[in-house]
Amino acid sequence: MVKAALANSLWWLAGGPSCVAFASALDDPSGTQEQILRRFLRDNSDTAFGREHGLAEVRTPEQFARRVPARDYDEMRPWIDRVRGAEPQVLTTEPVRRLVPTSGSTAARKLIPYTASMHREINRAIGPWVFDLYRGQPRALLGPSYWSISPQSQGKTECGEESSVPIGFDDDAAYLGAWRKHIVNAAMAVPGGIKDITTIEDWRYATLLCLLRRRDLSLISVWHPSFLTLLFVAMRNDWDRLVNDVAEGTCAIRHHLTPALATSMVDRPNRRRAEELCLYGHTAIDRVWPRLKVVSCWTDGHAAPAAAELARSMPSVAVQPKGLIATEGVVSIPFQGRHPLAIRSHFFEFEDNAGRLSLATDLKPGHYYTVVLTTAGGLCRYRLGDRIEVNGIVGRTPSIRFVGKSALISDRMGEKLSDGFVATVLDRLFVAFESRPSFAMLAPDVDACGCRYTLYLSADVPIAGSSELDALLSTNPHYAYCRRLAQLLRPRLFRLSGNPYVAYCDRLRQAGHRLGDIKPVGLSCLDGWSSYLPGRYIESVNEKLSRP
Repeated sequence: MVKAALANSLWWLAGGPSCVAFASALDDPSGTQEQILRRFLRDNSDTAFGREHGLAEVRTPEQFARRVPARDYDEMRPWIDRVRGAEPQVLTTEPVRRLVPTSGSTAARKLIPYTASMHREINRAIGPWVFDLYRGQPRALLGPSYWSISPQSQGKTECGEESSVPIGFDDDAAYLGAWRKHIVNAAMAVPGGIKDITTIEDWRYATLLCLLRRRDLSLISVWHPSFLTLLFVAMRNDWDRLVNDVAEGTCAIRHHLTPALATSMVDRPNRRRAEELCLYGHTAIDRVWPRLKVVSCWTDGHAAPAAAELARSMPSVAVQPKGLIATEGVVSIPFQGRHPLAIRSHFFEFEDNAGRLSLATDLKPGHYYTVVLTTAGGLCRYRLGDRIEVNGIVGRTPSIRFVGKSALISDRMGEKLSDGFVATVLDRLFVAFESRPSFAMLAPDVDACGCRYTLYLSADVPIAGSSELDALLSTNPHYAYCRRLAQLLRPRLFRLSGNPYVAYCDRLRQAGHRLGDIKPVGLSCLDGWSSYLPGRYIESVNEKLSRP
């Protein structure tokens, strides 16, 4: 506990100066953003990308927008492939240290360039967030933390894996840079070597064993809240074995692990801790970890129902909504109870529904935008594909919430359904009920009759029927046109049973996605989900959801 408290305190104190600078920058977003753009142009004008786009002649954001078209990953990929092939000074004058893999729930893997300056940009956001978190929850400094560590994927990898630049980090803490990595790892309740376990059952077991041994666990940080919910399900299923291992200092899956990891999983017997666990049981999360103060996770967009369920399972623990943080960059952070833009990290532009671009200072509360990002890693006017709503102001800087992925589009017949639009449809569909279903996903469905969309829906809320769904989807003129031409059939409903998120993750892991990268979406471009998710089609749209 002393080691963790010392490491946490060092990390907290290290974030103090960046927190002060961030708080000051919130009052001057325009000047801060201009400085970041000038630095990017100064450092990267003499690169292959910079020379092709005439960055040396750019002086203003307006000139920047005229010189450089906004791009998605596929359009940036030829440049990143040149970096991968060891060509110097392609996107940045600095050497690219790593190409960091990331993926959406349906998209192919992307490789994001990281430089030393990119690490500094990340830490200009993470520092204020961590400082503000511990300032608000000082007792969380006293114990070890769990920051989600994903197992290795068992699925297919991207072809053409060869790269002269290292791909990925050894562990998740390496995103923070060299010395911060060592501080953070010293405060961790679960060793980084857990990620090398490829069997999902063994990975969950080893993770839980490490966590249950730490009565003093004080903070948990995961991405999607279902990541943690599924750990709790596994804890319930393996409770007796886990408690016995805590008592005996053993590890029931030791023979499945590498020798080094197996050795690290053996601990001193702790019968007192095991007796305490037996007394409280696996359902009393607050008592299993009595010093747990904060769980940090996504709570916006499609994560909202799972976050609410997680909060109900441990009422004495504060659930802190995460900001919009992606491998490509940090867009917002939790700070002073809101989620202001990470104004000191990257250069931001925002595209509205009409395709007009705005700077951070021009955003209007209540309006929706998609994010365009320029980073020191070399992404230049990169369409992140994240749709946001401005929900307030901190100082003079907008505070935002994540709505959905605008770049995720299903287009089988020309219907052009985006994740952001589908998120709005689902909001309207469930508006009459006190809470959203724990799982709701729209996906194309192709059979001998033709193509239609199916709403896969957990059975914890009622729903009016497929006619209402069809009407809401038809507010998209492209979808309505396809329906009029009978290119798309009337949508239908699929009632889910059991734990659909487990099956959802299993399908995507088999396709090569890392567990930590998998995010539930309101829209999937994949079809055939009825073969993977437990449940059945609803034949009568008005049948009661209380029926088995």
